[in-house]
Amino acid sequence: MTTRLFIALYLDSDMSKDLARALRNEGFDAVSAWDVQNEELSDIQQLEYAVSQERALVTFNKNDFSNLLKKYAYSDKTHYGIIISEQLPVGVILKRLLRLLDSVSADEMKNSFRILGEFK
Repeated sequence: MTTRLFIALYLDSDMSKDLARALRNEGFDAVSAWDVQNEELSDIQQLEYAVSQERALVTFNKNDFSNLLKKYAYSDKTHYGIIISEQLPVGVILKRLLRLLDSVSADEMKNSFRILGEFK
């Protein structure tokens, strides 16, 4: 496994295709479900893909991913973080993600759950 200082992000299919590109333009490692043709995957498959790539998952889907997080914790499975955002304009989400990336390390994100609203 590779040690990362910065969080690598995987944006699920609910997120804008442009957001991952904007994050990459800022120098961060980010891919969207659309970039890797995963837009049709179920929530659990989205999370499993993110885990397989050692990426934190970014989504709007708080309820489903909160439940998946509980299942992961109960079964003692590792994940690389889940980041929940409100449905906001891409520019607002980008600014909040950049604040998160500048203040939370990959190690701190591992097995955690963050609400993007914390990074206004």
